[in-house]
Amino acid sequence: MSDKLRVGVLGATGMVGQRFIDLLNNHPWFEVTTVAASPRSAGQTYEKAVEGRWKMENPIPESVKNLVVKNVNEVEEVASEVDFVFSAVDMSKEEIKAIEEAYAKTETPVVSNNSAHRWTEDVPMIVPEINPEHAEVIEAQRKRLGTKRGFIAVKPNCSIQSYAPALTAWRSFEPYEVVVSTYQAISGAGKTFKDWPEMEGNIIPFIGGEEEKSEREPLRIWGKVEDGKIVPSDEIKITAQCIRVPILYGHTATAFVKFKKNPTKEQLIEALKNFSGEPQKLNLPSAPKQFIQYMEEENRPQVQLDVDFENGMGVSIGRLREDSVYDYKFVGLSHNTIRGAAGGGVLCAELLTAKKYITKKEQ
Repeated sequence: MSDKLRVGVLGATGMVGQRFIDLLNNHPWFEVTTVAASPRSAGQTYEKAVEGRWKMENPIPESVKNLVVKNVNEVEEVASEVDFVFSAVDMSKEEIKAIEEAYAKTETPVVSNNSAHRWTEDVPMIVPEINPEHAEVIEAQRKRLGTKRGFIAVKPNCSIQSYAPALTAWRSFEPYEVVVSTYQAISGAGKTFKDWPEMEGNIIPFIGGEEEKSEREPLRIWGKVEDGKIVPSDEIKITAQCIRVPILYGHTATAFVKFKKNPTKEQLIEALKNFSGEPQKLNLPSAPKQFIQYMEEENRPQVQLDVDFENGMGVSIGRLREDSVYDYKFVGLSHNTIRGAAGGGVLCAELLTAKKYITKKEQ
C-alpha cells in the first residue's frame, strides 16, 4: 500500500473535479483512489463517465481511468475508502452544506471548492499564503460537529485571486477603499466554447452572485479568529463589477485603491515581489516559488502570455500607476481553475496535511 494519503474527489466528472484529477496525477503526497459523482454517472468507469466531455489539455490519468464512479450520496461507502476528500459537487447550496457536513461527520476531512460553507463561522476559508492561521478554527468546528478528525475547509471564489493577493501584500500601507472590475473566463462557469458558442465574440455584464463574493470574501480572509469563529475585517471597503468575457482560462481584474499611508510606486512593487507565505516556507509541493510577479511592460499581464505563470499557481500584476481620483490603479491576472479553484484546493490540503489537520485514517 502506498504511503500517500488516499483521496476521493466528489463531483469528479465536472470541470473542477476534472481539474483536481489532472493536478493530482503523480502528486507526491496524495493519490486519487475514489471518484464520486451523481447517480447517473455511478457504476461506470471514470473514462466512460466523462466520455466526450473531458475538458483538460492532458489525457485522463491512467491510474483513474478504470476507477468505478461511486454515487456521491452514498457517504459512508465513499468515506470508508479515503483519508480525505476534495468537494466539487454541483448541487444546491443547502444540499452541498448537508453533504459536506455528512462527510465530515464520518471523520473524513473535506476540502471544498464550493461556496456553500464560505460563511459558516467556524469553517476556514483559506488562501494558504494569506491566512493559514485560520486553520485554528477547525478545533471549534470539530467540537460543533462532534468529530475527532473530520472537518470542512474551503477556498474562496476564483474572482478574488487576481487582486486580493496584491492588496494583502500592501496591508502595511493601509488600503481602505477599492473599486474593482473582474473580466472572468467562461471556464469559471464550467464551460468551454463548444458548450457555450454564444460567448464567442461576446461579453455578458452579469455573473450571478459574483459581485457579492468579490466584495465580501476578501474581508473574511483578512479577518481574525475569535472565540472559535472567524470575524471578517472591516478595514477595507470594496465595490465590484464582474463581467464574463470570451476567454477560456484566466480571470483579469482592474482595481483602483486608496491608501491611508502614502506609499511610492517603488514601495508597492517591492512589496509585491517580496510577498510570500507558509507554502513557500514549508516548500509545499504545489506552492509557487514566486507567488506574485510584477510585470513592467505596459501591455502585461496578458492571458495568452501569463496565465500559466508558476504552473497556474502564481498571480501576475502590472500597470501599477498613480490615478487622478484614487491613489493607485493596477491590473491583475490569475488562472481561475488552477489557483482559483482546484489548484488552490490542493495547496490548501497540502497546508492542512503539513499542519497535521489531515492525517491517515487508521485501517
